[in-house]
Amino acid sequence: MTTYQVQVTRDGKFWLIHVPAVERWTQARKLGEIHEMAQDLIEIMTGDPGESIELDITISLPEEVQERLDRAAELRSQASRAQGQAAEEFSSAARTLHDQGMSMREIGEVLGISYQRAHQLVSQNSKAA
Repeated sequence: MTTYQVQVTRDGKFWLIHVPAVERWTQARKLGEIHEMAQDLIEIMTGDPGESIELDITISLPEEVQERLDRAAELRSQASRAQGQAAEEFSSAARTLHDQGMSMREIGEVLGISYQRAHQLVSQNSKAA
């Protein structure tokens, strides 16, 4: 099995497909055609049967789009961290209420959660401490 690098870019209505190993280009009208077109090109240029060809396809996006995707990934990461911190604070609030003598039912009612969830939060916070 031979793996071929395939570099793909959008140009107008078409996807341009470059296979550096055979130093050739082809094109596809739709994204779903890229694999087939690249494999056909490699088969023609090398004589290798299709079943012995593996493709590593990299799609290059316009710089503006890539920047937006990178920013979106960073924001998702920040949101995930913030969500974890919020959960820790919520658990700490439940533990503080418990330490002040509130029952699990009262904690649940005050925080808008079930008493079972209040118990989980208080127990979880106790284990972490």
